Amino acid sequence: MSLRAFVPRETAACSVGADAVASALAAHAALTGVDLTIVRTGSRGAAWLEPLVEMDTATGRVGFANVSPDAVHALLAAGAPNTAHPSCIGLVAAHPWFAGQHRLTFRRAGLGDPLSLSDYRAAGGLAGLTRALGLTGEQIVAEVTDSGLRGRGGAAFPTGIKWNTVRGAESDTKYVVCNADEGDSGTFADRLLIEADPFQLIEGMIIAGLAVGATRGYVYVRSEYPLAIAVLREAIARAETAGMLGESVLESGRRFHLELRVGGGAYICGEETALLESLEGKRGVVRAKPPLPALSGLFGKPTVINNVLTLAAVTDVLAMGGAQYAALGLDRSKGTMPFQLAGNVRCGGLVELPFGLTLRQLVNDFGGGTRSGRPLRAVQVGGPLGAYLPESQWDTPLAYESFAAIGAMLGHGGIVCFDETVDMAEQAEFAMAFCAHESCGKCTPCRIGSTRGVEVIQRLRRQDAPRKHWALLEELCETMELGSLCALGGLTPLPVRSVMTHFSADLLAPVRGASS
Repeated sequence: MSLRAFVPRETAACSVGADAVASALAAHAALTGVDLTIVRTGSRGAAWLEPLVEMDTATGRVGFANVSPDAVHALLAAGAPNTAHPSCIGLVAAHPWFAGQHRLTFRRAGLGDPLSLSDYRAAGGLAGLTRALGLTGEQIVAEVTDSGLRGRGGAAFPTGIKWNTVRGAESDTKYVVCNADEGDSGTFADRLLIEADPFQLIEGMIIAGLAVGATRGYVYVRSEYPLAIAVLREAIARAETAGMLGESVLESGRRFHLELRVGGGAYICGEETALLESLEGKRGVVRAKPPLPALSGLFGKPTVINNVLTLAAVTDVLAMGGAQYAALGLDRSKGTMPFQLAGNVRCGGLVELPFGLTLRQLVNDFGGGTRSGRPLRAVQVGGPLGAYLPESQWDTPLAYESFAAIGAMLGHGGIVCFDETVDMAEQAEFAMAFCAHESCGKCTPCRIGSTRGVEVIQRLRRQDAPRKHWALLEELCETMELGSLCALGGLTPLPVRSVMTHFSADLLAPVRGASS
């Protein structure tokens, strides 16, 4: 009997022993004579189930959760998948955590070998690119505009408008740049997609190039993602060999070349202009705008800069049509969003759904509440620059306009949960400290304001002239918001103000552990 086992080769899964499990499976097969093929996949994104080992059966792929090397022999009782084993979760596709999602961008994640271009094509890959090759740049941009797709990296700027600006710019050279410098706390969707479905990103970048008239692209990946870098580098090489990249994309006569660049570990290089500076070999420092990168970007040329998830979503927009994509979501928040559950949550991982469900539904129905079992107290949405939301705001729909209305933002879709033991004053101080640590230093409101912010919050926590320092903190937040060159300094007040508004008692209480 021939068997196939699917074991993730993905950062989160490998961190909890997936490589050792794969080796144990191979050793067991050699020892027992079982005809076993081991496929190293990406991950489906269920970090709470990793290592998640899947096996083919007559009824479909069954999964075994949190597998250890010692448990491998029990999974293959009598040379067949042991579905009676306590770790078996049944058919993976039917499991409520997966079945309750609406996956577009991540529908292939974890299903097969991420470096097999034939598997990618068989699972629907290249449909968008094939269609795009038969359209003009103007028609491609029209589809993206009709889809309502907005940047998934945090700014939520309409993708079609950005692309149309670059398309209309007069230049002999244009570029497509992918921002894969994913540095927000609680986020991992970019990494997961690169490790699980890298050809989708490549396809999206080629489509962007066709749309705006660019023939060269760069992917800027953060240095802390060694496996993603290795996977993407190999995927680019295979795409070149197969004719997906190069002088004639899919034998169309259209040219597109792609290169990978590794960042130096600076959070600020997630800001598009600092990224461009780094990509040009300079120190990662924010540029003043105007000019916009769409008109004068990389090496002074018109440049499309989009996040990994945005470029990946473009493949679906072209494959299914802009109108069909726009039918998903809520109001002007169109399509699906890969939300990332992290922090003190029982079922952490990636959940992709159309915009519109509430934060409470996401955290409770998919997250399963806190890992500690204690009541949830606060949820930070949108990374370290996002607001801390109290329970009174958890019924807000997860959509751009809905969150803006309550003084919050979706950002990159990171959701970090905190139980009742959290000290929210400490979180407010952390927001300022993070900004001080990561500031590029170019503008005074960010560079100096964040350092003063830490000091003022520390005085508040010591109950040192609280009324005076509360007013000073409000004034400082306003200065940073209105005077900073980029979103790092401009958005740092968001989490601080949310603590001042919703958790003021923590901010005015004595520092925990201090003597009375």
